[in-house]
Amino acid sequence: MNSFGKLFRVSVLGESHGECTGVLIDGCPAGLMLSTEDLLPDLDRRKSGAKGTTPRKESDVPMIKSGVFDNKTTGAPILILFENKDVNSTSYEKIKNTPRPGHADFVAVQKFGGFNDYRGGGHFSGRLTVLLVAAGVIAKKLMKNIKIDAKLLEAGGMKNIESAIDEAIKTGDSIGGIVECKVSGLPVGLGEPFFDSAESLLSHAVFSIPAIKGIEFGAGFSSAKMHGSECNDEIVDTNGKTATNNAGGINGGITNGNELLFRVAVKPTSSIKIDKKTVDLKTGERVNLSVAGRHDACIALRVPVVLEAVTAIVLADLMLIEQKMKRII
Repeated sequence: MNSFGKLFRVSVLGESHGECTGVLIDGCPAGLMLSTEDLLPDLDRRKSGAKGTTPRKESDVPMIKSGVFDNKTTGAPILILFENKDVNSTSYEKIKNTPRPGHADFVAVQKFGGFNDYRGGGHFSGRLTVLLVAAGVIAKKLMKNIKIDAKLLEAGGMKNIESAIDEAIKTGDSIGGIVECKVSGLPVGLGEPFFDSAESLLSHAVFSIPAIKGIEFGAGFSSAKMHGSECNDEIVDTNGKTATNNAGGINGGITNGNELLFRVAVKPTSSIKIDKKTVDLKTGERVNLSVAGRHDACIALRVPVVLEAVTAIVLADLMLIEQKMKRII
């Protein structure tokens, strides 16, 4: 399915080289101030243009088609569309029968019987993250006192991100990276034990971002090397503030009032100029594949704002659920 959330529900549509992409946000309360201009700062952060990003440059002008009247949300579903204008599908015609290693091409053909739109990765493309960012702006506006900040910590295994990108560009290769997200101002009590834990829902949303291959909260995998005496976060006051934050702001699946902290692993872009082996789906023969076209040398550069967006979507939904439960009680 292409929808996520319970009360604050986000649905996405479109393909990379289709006429447009779109996002439908249902459950946004009425009366929230919202204009096209509100969306632009985060959309600009996601755009290409920096060294290491794709030469494809879409204007990403959001068209709010419903759910907003006189710059205020009406309570009806909000539909936002983005046109795809800077499209060149010629390179994909040449490789439509030779799936790119590391990409979704092969599984898409198998799952959809060859009817999938293969141009630019179709519905699997990172192009659709523009929709997540738009929905994230609205989610952020619902949480006025909560600050969400994500940044790229390293790329290609290096802290010197610029040097890593220069090397990838020079060799025609691609690199991944580590992105960290911090959320301050969260109340205690968001999330549920087990299946709807805060970690579960955040992870679910985070993996909707193409190229994400791992996530860890707080001390994460390093906690496996710790003793309980050093891993346990000592509580210092009645508000639940802790001396350390190895738990990443979540205990038992529920936010504990401390800073929410997690990191994600972003894999290298699959489309690279270096020859890799694949299979011709028509002949069954193994062939060399070098991918032409316009691609990011380091897609991780554009992930931080998208990570903030999906985090906001999850937290806005959890806060609306919590408010509804308190009204019922």
